[in-house]
Amino acid sequence: MPAVLSSKPLSEPAAARVQRGIQSVEVGGALLVALAHEGRPMPLKDLARAAGMSAAKAHPYLVSFGKLGLVEQDVQSGRYGLGRLALQLGLIGLQQVDPVRVASRRLPEIARETGHTVAIALWSERGATIVMVEASPALVHVSMRHGTVMSVRGTATGRLFAAHLPRAQVLPALRAEGVRGIDAALRRELDAVRAQGIACAVDAAVPGISALAAPVFDAAGRLVLSLTAIGPNAVFDARPEGALARALRAHAQALSQELGAAG
Repeated sequence: MPAVLSSKPLSEPAAARVQRGIQSVEVGGALLVALAHEGRPMPLKDLARAAGMSAAKAHPYLVSFGKLGLVEQDVQSGRYGLGRLALQLGLIGLQQVDPVRVASRRLPEIARETGHTVAIALWSERGATIVMVEASPALVHVSMRHGTVMSVRGTATGRLFAAHLPRAQVLPALRAEGVRGIDAALRRELDAVRAQGIACAVDAAVPGISALAAPVFDAAGRLVLSLTAIGPNAVFDARPEGALARALRAHAQALSQELGAAG
């Protein structure tokens, strides 16, 4: 006998179990959210205001959070900040985050929004290496292959890593390309990448092709991956101040924040 799917609605208790949370936890949690958002210890009145409640209402929550180690109060100033347990939870959470997995979830959205092929690149012993690609939704697009190693000097992705990684890490990849070191011209290019927050390349690796690469940082401020868009010159806005660059930077910054980077 075939199984029959019932259209009978959930009983009230069952529906409540599915949808209902603990309101007091959510209300008190607003104080923790406010502390995390501000990023600094706060007086009771300011913290309560940021959480949308009165100081009298906020104080009992802070006492309980203090007993758990989620919040600490400075004895001298009276300001409240995140406690040891909150810091431990944050560090454990960061250790469990896989930057590529986090970034890969956004790739289809970025490709649709920008209309171009986008890729994730990591730094390996060979240099900047493409590890994941999302093809452009457009009929005409530029393809990239997994495992492709990008030139340090000749690509936006390579220059992005060169701008943010320690020089000792970059030099072996440059030597493999026949470049002895970072000369004055390359130094100016890398300075521009850091200042603009994005690397640009037009007709660099392949004639008629442009690329932009934006940096994604971790909680320690280290570059962990490149978010790269690539497309034909005719339809690709490679200007560092253009709409495409702004969109790519915004996605890279959102990813960085998701990985714990400040700002």
